[in-house]
Amino acid sequence: MAKENLRTRMLRGDVLSGTFLKTPAFQMIEILAMSGMDFVCLDAEHAPFDRVAIDACMAVGRALDFPILVRIPDGNQAEILKVLDCGATGIVVPHVATPEKAANIAKWSRFGHGGRGYAGSSRWADYTTRSMPELLKKSAEETIVIAQIEEPEGVEAIDAIAATDGIDGLFVGPADLAVCMGLTDTSAPEVMAAMKTVGDAAKKHGCGAMTFIGNTSQAAALKELGIHMFFVASEQSFILNAAKTVAGDLKK
Repeated sequence: MAKENLRTRMLRGDVLSGTFLKTPAFQMIEILAMSGMDFVCLDAEHAPFDRVAIDACMAVGRALDFPILVRIPDGNQAEILKVLDCGATGIVVPHVATPEKAANIAKWSRFGHGGRGYAGSSRWADYTTRSMPELLKKSAEETIVIAQIEEPEGVEAIDAIAATDGIDGLFVGPADLAVCMGLTDTSAPEVMAAMKTVGDAAKKHGCGAMTFIGNTSQAAALKELGIHMFFVASEQSFILNAAKTVAGDLKK
């Protein structure tokens, strides 16, 4: 039986784990694919991923059947096309605060009039070996579009954003949300209330609900708010924490 794709599992509400990749090195994809995590997300918003690095990571991810999302710098059409043609499973778009922006990124991520430009020669299209009907079906069934909710305006408009055709997931950005609220604590009651609002909207409209957590101890409380997909720390955090443990242990 073929493995269920990430979009199917996400929309079903499965508990999913992944991490952000900050280091533009395809070897990291090989390692993380052995971890048991469900996906990895290349952080092209806050880390130095250029098109060549993204392309190399995608080649390895697709060879290993390991889903790769990309958090792009912004929601422009060119960025979306670039990463999807390289072979991304889906995109995470920062600062989606209006239904209009949600509608645009959903349209630009899928084929149709005014949408994603069609090319059968890309890695995603298996280099001309798939027919147009096959690829259109693949896009509809597998491509994931995630709107990152990082401002109070996005929380206020969340019902309309979640109802937007083609939006598959809602990612609450706790750090930016806290900063926008004038707070310094991502676990403040106001942030938790916003997460619940987003979680409720995701459930109502059949979207995935997700967020970033620094460690797994935070997950249980967030599950109660409707969050089921977790971007846990990053490979940089994993390396640093393990290195600190080794250094500390040997000095005892």
